[in-house]
Amino acid sequence: MAVKKGSMVRAVRETLDNSLEASASDSRFPSYIFETKGEVVDMNGDYALIKFGQMPAPNVWLRIDQLEEFQ
Repeated sequence: MAVKKGSMVRAVRETLDNSLEASASDSRFPSYIFETKGEVVDMNGDYALIKFGQMPAPNVWLRIDQLEEFQ
């Protein structure tokens, strides 16, 4: 999948659980990043800024390989 601005995505638990990002912060990720759709609002190198609009939640930067198209 080619991630670009405006894409609807969700996080992939298997790639996020043991990642550098998980070890750098609280590894208890909220379930909504895996279950609801988020919109890519910005990109910088290998990272995408995801906005989850279903509920009031902060935007989050994730690596592109930690995302999949929301279906």
